[in-house]
Amino acid sequence: MTELAQKVQQDLLEAIGNDDLVLPTLPEVALQIRQAAEDPEISVSTLSKVIGRDTALSARLIKVVNSPLLRAAQEVTDLHTAITRLGVNYSSNLAIGLVMEQIFNARSEVVEQKMRDVWRRSLEVAGVSYALCRSYSQLKPDQAALGGLVHQIGVLPILTYAEDHYELLSDPVSLNHVIERIHPLLGDKLLRVWEFPEQLVEIPGQYLDFSRQSSRIDYVDLVQVATLYCHKDTEHPLSRIDAFSVPAFKKLGIDPDNKAMCLDLEESRSMLY
Repeated sequence: MTELAQKVQQDLLEAIGNDDLVLPTLPEVALQIRQAAEDPEISVSTLSKVIGRDTALSARLIKVVNSPLLRAAQEVTDLHTAITRLGVNYSSNLAIGLVMEQIFNARSEVVEQKMRDVWRRSLEVAGVSYALCRSYSQLKPDQAALGGLVHQIGVLPILTYAEDHYELLSDPVSLNHVIERIHPLLGDKLLRVWEFPEQLVEIPGQYLDFSRQSSRIDYVDLVQVATLYCHKDTEHPLSRIDAFSVPAFKKLGIDPDNKAMCLDLEESRSMLY
């Protein structure tokens, strides 16, 4: 590790320990959706009104419902029908995840590009996590998708920090080192501050532990396998990991020769775009 990366890492860890690091806040619309969804009696109409305040978000949800993976018999063109089709809990979780894009904004072009890359990869991992969850587990696909959307959320505060520290921004090797080392820790912290459910809070800190053993299939397993899938055939170091040796992959019992399943996974990569 470079001297700069080491110094920045130390500074960031100290700032995290002292609660001095400025963490992004959950977008207002996400808080409103969460608050609305906490009412067990909430109607589709009420949730439609809350989500409908954000037109871009409404359009995204309608697009998800019409994705090949969800195979709607008829095209859905309005938010009320989309929420009815998905269900209230599902729509809420997906909307909260998708609205995260609002905090992926930056002042500098370099950071903006990096944020876009992280968000695009998160959308892919979320889609594949959803598909894996539906086919290979009894867990909730909407939670799996939300876990995929936030698995790299810890990269955000580091990139924001880099914008104010030009020496780090102008040294991509050091910046990548710091991101790799610290984003899992920051991701856990951020999701805890945002009061996410515990089974999702542990995703950022554990999804890169490829020797991890869990007693039963959990959301970390799904995001981990989805991450490996999304990096296959790329130049990324994760593409060199043998998926067959990863406990989560074995636990899910995926058959790579199943052509229908492979097609499903490939389609799911773009389901949330």
